[in-house]
Amino acid sequence: MELRFLGGASTVTGSQYLLVTDRAKVLVDCGMFQGSPNESARNRVPFAFDPKEIDALILTHAHLDHCGLIPHLVAEGFKGPIFATKGTLELANLVLIDSAKLQQEFADRTARRARRDPARAARDERRGHKALDAALAAAEGTDPEALLRAQTPHVHLDMGAPLYLEADVVRTMALFKPLAYSAEFAVASGIRGTLFDAGHILGSAMIRLTVREGGTDTTIVFSGDLGRNDTPIIRDPTALTAADHIVVESTYGGREHEPETEALRVLSETVRLVAERKGVMLVPSFAIGRTQEVVFQLDRLIESGAIPHLPLYLDSPMASKATEIYRHHAEYFDDETKALLARTGDPLDYPGAVVTSDVEASKKIRDAPRPYLIVASNGMLTGGRVLYHLRDLIDDPSAVILFVGYQGQGTLGSHLQQGVKTVTLMGESREVRCTIRSISGFSAHADESELLAWIGRFAKGKKAGDPGFPRTVFIVHGDPEAQRALEPKIRALGLTTKVPAWREVVPLR
Repeated sequence: MELRFLGGASTVTGSQYLLVTDRAKVLVDCGMFQGSPNESARNRVPFAFDPKEIDALILTHAHLDHCGLIPHLVAEGFKGPIFATKGTLELANLVLIDSAKLQQEFADRTARRARRDPARAARDERRGHKALDAALAAAEGTDPEALLRAQTPHVHLDMGAPLYLEADVVRTMALFKPLAYSAEFAVASGIRGTLFDAGHILGSAMIRLTVREGGTDTTIVFSGDLGRNDTPIIRDPTALTAADHIVVESTYGGREHEPETEALRVLSETVRLVAERKGVMLVPSFAIGRTQEVVFQLDRLIESGAIPHLPLYLDSPMASKATEIYRHHAEYFDDETKALLARTGDPLDYPGAVVTSDVEASKKIRDAPRPYLIVASNGMLTGGRVLYHLRDLIDDPSAVILFVGYQGQGTLGSHLQQGVKTVTLMGESREVRCTIRSISGFSAHADESELLAWIGRFAKGKKAGDPGFPRTVFIVHGDPEAQRALEPKIRALGLTTKVPAWREVVPLR
């Protein structure tokens, strides 16, 4: 029995873990690498297995870095069941259709640009080949991770041929098998599974796999992306207490989120600042999870009189569709949100919000009377409509870019947070004159204290060798600095840790 770490290893995207036993091969997540071009090039590296040999796939949640390569897997021959909660599968359908469309649009744009500007197209192609060469070398273990991850504050939207098309997404949907939380199910020969609420986004799940080999059971818990306690809309993460092995995310290792009261203070202050300047507040936000929470909080602040009622443009069709899915699944809401739903009718509705349905409507936002607010995808400034708004606002002193989610290493968002003064946007060098602000209190990820509290429950009242005391804690889904910060604190709990490298194979005792 072994675990193969095929993504989400020493990086915060591309989650993909393969469990191999003497009777089955089961994949947990199959996500896209996101962030810098050097990171996304990994999506072009062939799978480290034959997709036809995978018996089943279990999906923790519907963010692209966990589900984005599933249609590619299907296109390459995977035909097994895809298990997840109903909420996750509905959101994943939305995310994957959008991903297929964007890939085709980017490929078409690249072709048009090549005809219009062959020299620039050739430069972009050379840059892409260089990034892919680094990814291939890293996959073979011959290139240091630092080289793969290094990236200047540069964004370009060019991609190669689509990894998959909408038809592949349709074939993928036919394999979906919706499940309820806490209900054990047969995964593959000798493997049983159970999903538990991860409290990250709607339908997100931790996965517990129980493997029967040689007359004994081995239990492996995958945290997926762990949410936080006492956040709006969805329930808190489930507390688990026993496992033989744990695979845990580490996005916010070494970091603590600010209290909710401080997050709301910064949000209120920023909205008022934009109103005074008669400017624009741009919020780069992930379409699923963060957008819903930001709108929820803005609506509460208006209701309490803490901020003026400024026009809000929701420039993400996918976010609008995701919000509709949220509305149809109140069974995943926490008690506070259910009570608010009963009292006000719709806690996810900002009064008078303008939802843009097409590119032309998005372009017209720049001509709207100021002040106003824009929430647009995507959250790490690696693509999407938000880049076009950023291009309009980056050198505008009256504008504020407000980050409310994690910015991966090498992304433009990370560089802006670190205070760069010049960036390259779509081939143009631009001076950063807008105000940059960040709020960590709206993160959908557990911070270090919350991660340690969740892990600590597995060790509480037990010692090494006791049933349910983990033999190994694998630290994944985090940038190297986060993992280095978190690992000694997990060891201080008496647990054995390992930080796996990309494509590393680890036998399980």
